[in-house]
Amino acid sequence: MKSTTIIDVAKQAGVSVATVSRVVNGNYPVKEETKKKVMDAVKELNYVQNIQARELNTRQSTTIGVVVPSLFNMFFAEVFDGIEEYVKHYNYSMLITCAKDSAIKEKQCMQELLSRNVCGIINISPNTYAVEISFYDQIAKRVPMVFINSYIKRPEISYVSNNEAAGAEMAMEHLLKLGHRQILFIRGVSSDSYEIKEEIYRKMMTGHGLKPSVLNIGEGNIEKTVDNTLSKVMMAIKSGVKITAIFACNDLMAVGAINGCHRLGLKVPADISVIGFDNIALSRFIEPKLTTIDQNMALLGQSATALLIEKIESHNTTSDEIILENTLIERNTTASVKH
Repeated sequence: MKSTTIIDVAKQAGVSVATVSRVVNGNYPVKEETKKKVMDAVKELNYVQNIQARELNTRQSTTIGVVVPSLFNMFFAEVFDGIEEYVKHYNYSMLITCAKDSAIKEKQCMQELLSRNVCGIINISPNTYAVEISFYDQIAKRVPMVFINSYIKRPEISYVSNNEAAGAEMAMEHLLKLGHRQILFIRGVSSDSYEIKEEIYRKMMTGHGLKPSVLNIGEGNIEKTVDNTLSKVMMAIKSGVKITAIFACNDLMAVGAINGCHRLGLKVPADISVIGFDNIALSRFIEPKLTTIDQNMALLGQSATALLIEKIESHNTTSDEIILENTLIERNTTASVKH
């Protein structure tokens, strides 16, 4: 069956092909009466715009590439929702790739997006500690790029981040104010985010004359993260590690920690307090509901898209940075320490 073309729509509406293009793309003012004729024809003929044909005609890509570390952690899904919400207003399409928490895979994702001629790239929580800077610098000269939650800054890349250092301080201050002194820090194997949070954790523990205790559960954004955290928390407690509170780098780890406590017959927060980080939807669904740090996920995505479009429209001549603040969300998994 022959597909409907823009020429068919123009004939049906009794207007020029250029007018149909203006209405469909929304890039030029058209009289309301004419616009209605075109949209009625589009609906009647079930016309779907051929993006590839438009790009060939204009010689300009309208596809934005997005790199995510994981499709399992709802944090990245909610950031992506923010990107999608903003992108749709600017007539861009999106291509998403998953790095699976691997620096090697992340480089492959970036190269794949370049090979598909994307007009810009948003990289969520990149492994900038593990990927050589020259790799990013070379790409940034070729295509507009925005990083979300990255702590190594380069002049040709725009950045959006939550102030995760301040968020980590907020989490630690909350636990310390509740009287906790034996605080276990749970992190994953590799991420800029884990590094900055651990740095703050260690700084605040030693600053209060306390001994840091760090538990690395491996990959922090995969399906097994919750169960891996459960197992390792149980092992730590069984081995005699004294814990009155747990600060987890993300909410998946926090849920795993809560499950581990329950398996050992420990009550949260009566016996052990747990605080997470991100405020993904899961944190509201579990019982007890998770105390956590809200990272403004949708706003992260929207802000990153705004900066990327700014770079695209300026032909990659501008770079900027937006820093968002975090909020402590107090729910039911933290309480004053038992004496």
